[in-house]
Amino acid sequence: MAFSTAGSGSTGPKMNVTPLIDVLLVLIIVFMVVVVEEQPVGLRTEIPQASSKSKSIPPPQRTIVIQLRRAKPGEEHPQVLVNEEAVAWDQLRERLRDIFAIRIQRIAYIEAEDDIDFQAVADVIAVARLAGVDRVGLLTEGGKHIHG
Repeated sequence: MAFSTAGSGSTGPKMNVTPLIDVLLVLIIVFMVVVVEEQPVGLRTEIPQASSKSKSIPPPQRTIVIQLRRAKPGEEHPQVLVNEEAVAWDQLRERLRDIFAIRIQRIAYIEAEDDIDFQAVADVIAVARLAGVDRVGLLTEGGKHIHG
């Protein structure tokens, strides 16, 4: 820092404050960068799901099993049951969407009789995916399952 001794009179010596202002500006910029990079990071939480008033939707603890049985005479699609409850083929997507709307884990299992064409199973898997099911398992004989 330099003092100016030029000039005489009552004003006296003057201090050169330009270097001080430069240092203060650099410090302000440094603090601004530090504060911007220290954004608070929140905790990931899961908000409780609102309870459903409908009695027909199974509680979230229950496993969802979609069963395919032989088609009744005169029907083109096999009979579909969701947890032993018969569901019309054209209502399957809405029914699955209602069931999985209140669930955190969106897993469904599909069980088909031996004489069911695999195209029908693939169609049910596609409908389940469109309804919001994340994982689909295939149940085999003996109760073992395969995740897909």
